[in-house]
Amino acid sequence: MKTILTIIAVTFFGTVAMAQDISIGEKVDVINAAVVLDIDIDRTIRKDRKMARLYKFKNSRIKKELSFSTKKNKSKLA
Repeated sequence: MKTILTIIAVTFFGTVAMAQDISIGEKVDVINAAVVLDIDIDRTIRKDRKMARLYKFKNSRIKKELSFSTKKNKSKLA
């Protein structure tokens, strides 16, 4: 019963929404403006750039802190 009433209500509100008289609004005058793109791109290659290097050592402090283990990490025999 509930589903039948829901279907009837949906179809009723759908038909009421479609039956609304939508009047066409006033037309708006469009102004066309020309756009001029005068962009000069200055591409100079810089040769004085320095490289930054990252060295990772086996016993670095960050790796030690990230690979910590606790007592509860150990496996238990069942």
